[in-house]
Amino acid sequence: MDENRSSVMRVLRLAEVIEKTGLARSTVYKYADLGRFPRPISLGGKSVGWIDSEIHEWLQEKQVERDMRHGIPRGWGL
Repeated sequence: MDENRSSVMRVLRLAEVIEKTGLARSTVYKYADLGRFPRPISLGGKSVGWIDSEIHEWLQEKQVERDMRHGIPRGWGL
């Protein structure tokens, strides 16, 4: 079976979320509790993970907020 990689859901563990976002562990959980960051999903037992596409979307929203705040056009303006 040859699946398109973009259609495959990927789950990130906390270390990957921290690496992708630059947020500290405590900030990830604080923002999730405040509804300002994607909430983790249960993977069974005490294990949790985050949906990669939700983290990517959150980062894109942060980029748009930055650009809107500073009047920067989307993209690199090339």
